Amino acid sequence: MPLLLSEKDIQSLLSMDDLIDAMQIALVQFSSGKVRQPLRTVLEVGAQQSVYAVMPAVIANPPALGTKLVTVFPQNVDVGLPSHLASIVLLDPSTGALLAVMDGRFITEARTAAVSAVSTRLLALEEAGTLAIIGSGVQARSHLEALRLVRSLRQVRVWSPNEERRKSFVLDMAPHAGAPIIATASPREAVDGASLIVLATASREPVIRSDWVRDGAHICAVGACRPDQREMDTALVQRARVFVDSRTGAMAEAGDLVLPMTEGAFTAGHIAGELGELAAGRVPGRQSLNQVTLFKSLGMAVEDVAAAHLAYERATARGLGRGFVL
Repeated sequence: MPLLLSEKDIQSLLSMDDLIDAMQIALVQFSSGKVRQPLRTVLEVGAQQSVYAVMPAVIANPPALGTKLVTVFPQNVDVGLPSHLASIVLLDPSTGALLAVMDGRFITEARTAAVSAVSTRLLALEEAGTLAIIGSGVQARSHLEALRLVRSLRQVRVWSPNEERRKSFVLDMAPHAGAPIIATASPREAVDGASLIVLATASREPVIRSDWVRDGAHICAVGACRPDQREMDTALVQRARVFVDSRTGAMAEAGDLVLPMTEGAFTAGHIAGELGELAAGRVPGRQSLNQVTLFKSLGMAVEDVAAAHLAYERATARGLGRGFVL
């Protein structure tokens, strides 16, 4: 009988520590050709160009098959709903039979931060301890949780356009930050001297510039998931050693890369590698203490299916979830 797993179920089954390790394994499998995953299908919905995406993947080991259905409706905040909502359908890879339907909102939130933590573990300076977060939504919160597990933070700075939201972020996250946390008056003040930078905004225009970013910084850029959106100016991307989750996905969807390419700033060869290639030791990472490193994240179906498979295995072992009949 298939299982129905709620967001509360998923949160009880998956810790951030679990996901960081699981995502590194999934990334290596993807970049080793052991995953079949087409480019996600994306539909724009309504006059506000909201997004509905379908993301299937099949993993060879451990065998897993599933699809995430995800929506991004920015206007949801006006009616008290998350802007990002998702459901994941998990299937038996040997028969195609339905195994589970589960909430995907928390998985999307947590696995994105876990992948950024993998990039930080592999690329950031060992002594990196000043974290700047641009944004104050769920990704900002999950990234603080994840990055503090892979680096010893000494200070956290946050900026977002809404003063009340950034103040709320500080109040809510101070007990969990593991370091002093402050709100700044501008994005420039937040990133000045920071050795770790998280970009988690809905901006369609650059929110940080190259001349604000110190040498040796590592950047996790997780917003700007469409080809006409960007969070960084061209000079910063051109300056950095760039890694992506998927080359195919990045060339189709990452405006932070696509737009500078259309400007003639660099070619696809500027991408140093996929994060899975780096984790597998097939491409070199940071090449000097002064080098800026950048992980441009779009999110992949393999990450969702790997997390969903882990949650399903634990749910069946612990007797969580509700069985249902179609």
